[in-house]
Amino acid sequence: MTKTLFPVPAPALLPVTGTDAMFPVTRIFCVGRNYAEHAREMGSEVDREAPFYFTKSPAHLTQSGATVPYPPGTSDFHHEMEFVVALGAPAFRVPVEKAMEAVFGYAAGLDMTRRDLQAASKEKRRSWDTGKDFENAAVIGAITPKAAFGEPGPQAITLKVGERLAQSSHLSDMVWSVAEIIAHLSTLYHLTPGDLIMTGTPAGVGPVVAGDRLRGEIEGLAAVELSIA
Repeated sequence: MTKTLFPVPAPALLPVTGTDAMFPVTRIFCVGRNYAEHAREMGSEVDREAPFYFTKSPAHLTQSGATVPYPPGTSDFHHEMEFVVALGAPAFRVPVEKAMEAVFGYAAGLDMTRRDLQAASKEKRRSWDTGKDFENAAVIGAITPKAAFGEPGPQAITLKVGERLAQSSHLSDMVWSVAEIIAHLSTLYHLTPGDLIMTGTPAGVGPVVAGDRLRGEIEGLAAVELSIA
């Protein structure tokens, strides 16, 4: 056994519906501006030539149902409800028509964002890391296997903050489909089992405060829930 200087962190795991086996998370890719209305509310336009990406660390993954503290360094902490794709097979330079073969299943997720830090990074043309990749920034529900969910498209995606409906759309409103995202991302990375892709958020993002309870739903998937301490 290899001797380490300090305890090795526990692996990032997500439950899978219908089984007691856990899904080990290796990487988390996130698609930016994949709903036209959200891009407009953020003062941007969708780049229709190709998707663009940022990443979150698996160390910052939190399972649904958690209560997390309001994060440090921000006064503008935002919710972003997302459809999450979990890969169960390798994919490298795959054509669009074969891209869905790499999918294991799907989940509901929250891309939590320190909006003020992200805005400051945009203004200075710097990376979004401090605004997007921090403790508890990726909150994801149980994964539903692909066969039990069906084809992504008509399903509604919603988020409530308390009893207020904050976000509401359909997966068919995504600019880039799941297959197109996987095919394009596979030209940039050797995608592997355990990779997650957060596919972007609809319009209606906004701030949360201590005491808020969030519940995100996508038809056919386990809900994602989060409380802010």
